[in-house]
Order: sequence, then C-alpha cells, then structure tokens
Amino acid sequence: MVMLVEEIVRSVELWLRMIKKPQPYVDPNLDPVLLVPGIAGSILKAVDKENGDKEERVWIRILAADYTCRTKLWSRFDPQTGRSVTLDPKKNIVVPEDRYGLHAIDVLDPDMIIGRECVYYFHDMIVEMIKWGFQEGKTLFGFGYDFRQSNRLPETLERLAKKLEAVYQASGGKKISIISHSMGGLLVKCFMSLHSDIFEKYVKNWIAIAAPFRGAPGYITSTFLNGMSFVEGWEQNFFISKWSMHQLLIECPSIYELMACPHFHWQHLPVLEIWREKQDSDGNSQIILESYSPEESIQIFKDALSSNTVIYDGEDIPLPFNLDILKWADKTHKFLSHAKVPPGVKFYNVYGINLETPHSACYGSAEVPITDLPELRFCEVIISYSLIQMMLFPIWPQYMCVDGDGTVPAESAKADGLNAEARVGVPGEHRGILSDHHLFRILKHWLKADSDPFYNPINDYVILPTAFELERHKESGLQFTSLKEEWEVISEEQDDHDDMVNRKPFVSSICISQAGDDQSSPAEACATVTVHPQIEGKQHVELNAVSVSVDA
Repeated sequence: MVMLVEEIVRSVELWLRMIKKPQPYVDPNLDPVLLVPGIAGSILKAVDKENGDKEERVWIRILAADYTCRTKLWSRFDPQTGRSVTLDPKKNIVVPEDRYGLHAIDVLDPDMIIGRECVYYFHDMIVEMIKWGFQEGKTLFGFGYDFRQSNRLPETLERLAKKLEAVYQASGGKKISIISHSMGGLLVKCFMSLHSDIFEKYVKNWIAIAAPFRGAPGYITSTFLNGMSFVEGWEQNFFISKWSMHQLLIECPSIYELMACPHFHWQHLPVLEIWREKQDSDGNSQIILESYSPEESIQIFKDALSSNTVIYDGEDIPLPFNLDILKWADKTHKFLSHAKVPPGVKFYNVYGINLETPHSACYGSAEVPITDLPELRFCEVIISYSLIQMMLFPIWPQYMCVDGDGTVPAESAKADGLNAEARVGVPGEHRGILSDHHLFRILKHWLKADSDPFYNPINDYVILPTAFELERHKESGLQFTSLKEEWEVISEEQDDHDDMVNRKPFVSSICISQAGDDQSSPAEACATVTVHPQIEGKQHVELNAVSVSVDA
C-alpha cells in the first residue's frame, strides 16, 4: 500500500512540474541592455488629444493598414520645431511603454494569430537573450520612438535621456550596453554627439548593427521617387501600399538623414542615371544617358516631385521634395560628423555582408526613355506600354549593386568615424541579421553573457587548449626544457570532403639562438608546429619545442 501511495505522490509531483511554468534562468551579474530599433521598427499608436484614452495602433498593422496610414500617419514637416506633425489635428502619435519598452520593438503586429517573420523585429534576439540570463525590467529594456522624426529631434533625445536614467536605476546603478539596429545607430550617435555627458554617465558599451553611417544611397533614391515596401510577398497585399508609403516618407526628416553623405569618399560614387529623350536645336529626338552625383540628384528629386500631391479630408495638399527638411538633415549630418565615443565607453560595429545591395539606380532604358521627369514617380506602375515592350525593355529602375546587407552598403556601415573596439562583417540580410545565430554568438561574447574566453568574434572561431606538457632537467651543465601544447580550432566553415583525401598536415619548424653575455647564458631553441586538416569543423594544432641553455 505504501509503495502505491509513493507512486501516486510522484505522479502528482511530476504533473505539477509539467503544468507549472518553469522559471527562466536569471544571471544577476549581467549588465543591463537597451535595444534601439531602426526605421519602422517601433509600434506606433494614435491617441486622442482630448481624453488620451482612445488608442489605435497605426504602425504596424496588417488589416486596414493603408487606410490607417493615410488618415493617421500622413504628416507635414514644421521647420520651426523640426517635427513632422500628423495631418489629423485630433491625434497624437505615441509609442507604447509596455514590458519596459520591449513590447513596441518585439513583434510589430501582435494581433497576428500566426507569427510571421515579416512583422518580427527584435523578437528572436529578446528570446535568445532571456535564455542567456537577461530579465525584462531588470537587465533588458527597449526604446521605441516615432521613426518619422529626425534622429536629433529634442523630444526624442529627451526621452532617451530619461530612459537611460531609468534603466540605470532599475538595474541597481549598473552602466548600460546599448544595442542599436539600422537607423537606430544614427539616433544613438546623435545623442552621443549632443549629450556626451549623459552618454558617458550611463553607457558602458554601444553595439551598432547594420547602421547606415554614410547613408543608404540606392534604397533612399528609390524611396524618394517610388516609395518603399516594409514587407514583401503575399503579406504586401494586406499592408500599406507603396504609394501611401511614398507620401508618408516624403515628409519624414529621418529619410532625408539617410541620404548618401556627399562629403564621404565612396569607393564607387553612388549615382542616379536616367535615360532621357531630348530634342536638339534642330528638333531631332536624341536619347542620352545622364548621370547625377548625390548632390546633383537633389534637383532631379525636386523636378520629379514638383507636382506630387495628396488629397486629405477633401483638401489638395502639395508634397514636393522638401528643401526645409533637407536643410535640417544637413545640420544633422554635421552633428553626426562631430560625434566621438566618450572615455570609458566601448564601441562595436557589426555590418552585413555578402548580399547584392542597391547603390546606384538607373531609370528608363535606351528603348523606353524618360521623356518627363515626373514620370519617374510612376516607373513601376506605368501601363501605357504593351506587355511585350515591358518584358523586353523594362521601365522600372535597375540597380547597380555593391556588397552589403541588401539595404545598407557595407562600405557605409563600416565608416562609423569612431574609435571602435572591433568591426565585424556578418553575412545576412538587413533586418534578418537580428535573428542570426552568428550575431547572437558575437553579442553573447561582447556582453559577457558566456564563459568562453577563447572565442574570437572577428573570425568567428574558438581556440580551445586541449593539452599542455612542460618538462625540465639538467645534465652535464646544461638545462633542457621541452614543451608540448595542443589546441582545437573550432569554426563553422564547411569542409570540402572531395579535397580532404589529398590534404596532408602542414608542418613548419623554426630555430633561434642567443649568444651569451654578462647578463645571460647562451641558449638555443627549436620548435615544430603541425597543423592538421580540418575535419567536421575542427582543426588540430600541435606545438613541440625544445630549448637548451648553459646552466649558470
């Protein structure tokens, strides 16, 4: 009877363990981390100005997204304040602060029943960091912001200052590691430039991921002329149209601050090319290819958007290329160029590589030239040509690409202009890199959330000592020392199995000698290093050394 009771008790205990949610591991020794997203990476809500109680999520949402964008997010730039003011006079745009700011940057459309990568932002990274021992509200926080605004808008920088102070206090006075993504890097750099004293007081490390420090030329050129899509694939049918996004972004200072830096010495200057049909002095038609530098492209944007308008609440509102925002953005670039990492703060830069990234754009073709610059706005939707013409002679923009993450050229992301502890290239797509396990491994090392002192984030390998032997003995007035040490170099590189059969260990030897003098005895040492071929991600390295010296 007793045995049966014990079995029942054990069964109940097992059942209780199964239904009770396991407590996550918390590492009390970790420093706090603040996650800062890039453009379009924060949930935004429209709040009624009168009562402040009626909230409606306006970014990001899949259902009724286009209508909500046009009625709640469209805005006009106010050059007096530097803010983009929502056209709806009854609404304010705010960022939710739930879960210590993490809710706004985690899953951007939490209403989706089935999780989709198209609306994930920091979600995978948050999940991963909690596994490492970070705890929401103690060592893990988020900072969402109205990404339409300038990266140096005083209102945003004041919020960031208060956030840093709150995180510092919540973690018991520990300094903070900031992890920024994309345009969030420009926001942090602006804050560091304008409030270096606060930055130095609260920040220990800053890790910038995929930051467009010198702009995103191809991406921004097409954004000004044609708009952009935040999601791709079938989800785009339920999301904000490219045209609606176009009208939104034309009045966003943040977009102008992502233009190609005109004073940066690009390896290949980003240009805007246009096949144009013009009449010569005799009235004959000529088709020529014109090329414009980043500074010269501004006039093209002005001409192309000169007649751009939207209808809002029955009123026809002009939305040309905004020169007031351009002036504001130029001043932002000056602040960014003067930024320096304060003493005691460590800066790290991770940039995406191995993807074709738009750098220059070409509109029209020799067969289908652009006759009037306002046509550029409709290059992706023109239907006046036959289907055969469109297939043979495309009229949508063609891109000249460079290495990068598909959005930001690696050249731009690497050129932070700061004193960096390390700059590491990680293969990955601009937003997808936030879910990359290679990146997680690097972050875990820099945040000291692991116990692997042998990991090298630059080359992404681990050097693990496996054996060490040291012997000494004296004989006939000489001292002999022999040393043997072995390592395993562990990496994720793929083995070439077809070549492994023919590979042999690499052996190298060296001998050095020292002549004796009044201060030291004569000595000689010889060493041999053997590097074995890599097998299943592991490479064995052996060192054998012998030294002989006169026993003084």
